[in-house]
Amino acid sequence: MRITAHRILIVLSVIAIWTAQGQQKLAQTGMKFLSVGTDARAVALGEAVTSIEGGSAAMMYNPAGMARLADRADVNFCNLLYIADIQHYVGTIAFAPEHGDYGVLGLFVHYVDYGAFQGTVRVDNEKGYIDVGAFYPYAFTVGASYARALNDKFSIGGNAKYVRQSLGPSANGTTAGGYPAMSENATQVWAFDFGILYRTGFKSLNFGMVVRNFSQEVKYEREGFQLPLDFKIGVSMNVLDFVALEKTDHALLVTFDAEHPRDFAETVRMGLEYQLMDFLSLRVGRVSPQSEYEWSYGIGLRRRADGKTMGISFDYSYTKFGLFGNVHRFTLGVAL
Repeated sequence: MRITAHRILIVLSVIAIWTAQGQQKLAQTGMKFLSVGTDARAVALGEAVTSIEGGSAAMMYNPAGMARLADRADVNFCNLLYIADIQHYVGTIAFAPEHGDYGVLGLFVHYVDYGAFQGTVRVDNEKGYIDVGAFYPYAFTVGASYARALNDKFSIGGNAKYVRQSLGPSANGTTAGGYPAMSENATQVWAFDFGILYRTGFKSLNFGMVVRNFSQEVKYEREGFQLPLDFKIGVSMNVLDFVALEKTDHALLVTFDAEHPRDFAETVRMGLEYQLMDFLSLRVGRVSPQSEYEWSYGIGLRRRADGKTMGISFDYSYTKFGLFGNVHRFTLGVAL
């Protein structure tokens, strides 16, 4: 039996609606690093990128967005200087074998370095504790992605990812000397993302939908928690389609996302990007409601030499993160 794009759309819509129901456990999720923005361009647009087509970085937001990869391969690396001196490192790579006739394959990794912490354990001595030395919490996710354009309008995509987080050592029994023995306090789980992207056919108007971080419950020791499950729908369009300007010289992308996360209230995300001659991009994004950060800004540069296949891009975003200070993201991309 032939599966049509409309049937897939209906099935994914039902999954997304079911996922969004009954998620009232606000602020009760773990592995929150999965919700941190991992691409400078996306963050500068308020992360309202569910309906935007792009390169390998799209798999971190809506994997269907990379289904029409313009190049044979696309590589992106992002360094995020996050709050509390937490470092995020993200790498993505996508391949389009046979010009994408069989879909687009992708791989990604996201590593988080929380820095060094001094460990202590409570014991019955003069101090009331013993010093067990420094420990280094970390987290990472690594996964594979697949996306395909089913026809000239409809694209689908999905991610399968292994997620692991370690909070350092914890007490586990006692040693011969009566002090607690230490073992790594870590947990891991498999998670999945599903997305669609639909070209409406009305000028450049796109519609997108994605469900991210779908998994079973995980736990540390005795306490269980869910991953930050997230459901988004979005629309985007180059509004200069209504203006008689040369499309290769100017573009003004306007994008909106509505987000229903598991662990906080619904939000509206919006972004604006002006592109000049496919070389310079100026961006601004807003998230509402948001108590600590609301506005983001960014710039992008792209260069592809005449007669050569390789293209290079650089993107930067700046977010004022309330009491935590400023957050900077840098993304370097190479297209082949």
